[in-house]
Amino acid sequence: MKETLETIIKNIVENQEAVSINEKAEADRITFEVKVAETDMGRVIGRQGKVANSIRTVMKALGSRDRKRVNIEFLD
Repeated sequence: MKETLETIIKNIVENQEAVSINEKAEADRITFEVKVAETDMGRVIGRQGKVANSIRTVMKALGSRDRKRVNIEFLD
């Protein structure tokens, strides 16, 4: 799942080297902490958060296959 999220994020941002994803796994929950360059944060979040919500929706669908709850946090 981390590879899928990384592919999605890297295709959105301009500075791909600044993308950092930290995965925290618990029993039935996975949390991804996503860090991108400050200049790319607007691209990842999108207008009114639509891009961020779309990314969360896709990742939650992937997590449901493994019966895991997926949470994505975009960090500054």
